[in-house]
Amino acid sequence: MDRLAGQIAATHGRLHAAAEPFARHMLDVGDGHQIHVEESGNPEGRPVMVLHGGPGGGCSPFMRRFFDPAHYRAILFDQRGCGRSRPQASVHANTTPHLIADIEVIRRSLGLESVLLFGGSWGATLALAYAQAHPGRVTGLVLRGVFLATQAELDWFYGGGAGRFFPDLWARFRDPIPESEHGNLIAAYHKRLFSGDLGREGRFAQPWLMWENALAGLQSSALSHAPPDYARAFARLENHYFTHRCFLDEGQLLRDRHRIEHLPAVIVQGRYDMVCPPLSAWRLAQGWDGCDLRLIPASGHALSEPRISAELVRVMDAWRDEDRA
Repeated sequence: MDRLAGQIAATHGRLHAAAEPFARHMLDVGDGHQIHVEESGNPEGRPVMVLHGGPGGGCSPFMRRFFDPAHYRAILFDQRGCGRSRPQASVHANTTPHLIADIEVIRRSLGLESVLLFGGSWGATLALAYAQAHPGRVTGLVLRGVFLATQAELDWFYGGGAGRFFPDLWARFRDPIPESEHGNLIAAYHKRLFSGDLGREGRFAQPWLMWENALAGLQSSALSHAPPDYARAFARLENHYFTHRCFLDEGQLLRDRHRIEHLPAVIVQGRYDMVCPPLSAWRLAQGWDGCDLRLIPASGHALSEPRISAELVRVMDAWRDEDRA
């Protein structure tokens, strides 16, 4: 979950100045996949790895601006099948374990002993999954809009829960599908997004993407169209992961939380997040002494929500100041 943040209006005045990458890489991670990686900020600074949302959202230059470029070495990468990674929209060998392995390839190729993880929505899911698999390689977590990849969360967003608040927008998402298939819209869209007919896949990618985008922020609007290649990659990858429940056991991220409870964590969660409701963040934080849950008023899901952006910058600046102390 979480559409590319740079396509939602940026919150100027709260972010660090834009910094161009000092290095770009195209890493061969096997299985026919090549991963686009970029580094910006201080080459000798504290490494922070940014995990984008979706699955399938890709990274944006906007994401570099949460990190003081004099202090942080910000590492952004497009996950398998999306953004500038290739092949685009491919679900071959594209699972959560594959993405965890890709993070390890990136970490080792850049010569990093450990990294701070910064991820929102699906990026928060992946950050938790990676940290639980490799707790010794993580120095801390900064999470936003927590998604735990449970069936209840999928039912909320694709089973009509969120649609009770947005019946008009829900109808736009549901109505392209015959009524006989409304009982499982993820499966119904899967048939069409993987039909092998590029035109048909593109047509059904648009309502899939627009449903999520319309609910991302308190001031979001339902756009009528998105770039076709982006929409198809986003919709196919997200649907692929949700069809397979993100390749995680039900409740796995809460079950295995004990593996990372020694790590410091901050969760920045919109109080009115309709994509990933606050209950998941609350459940994740309860009993985790090192976790600081910050429920942000008058805010939804998107990374570029003004109060969300401002709070994330405060978090990263505070950790910078602790490093310097």
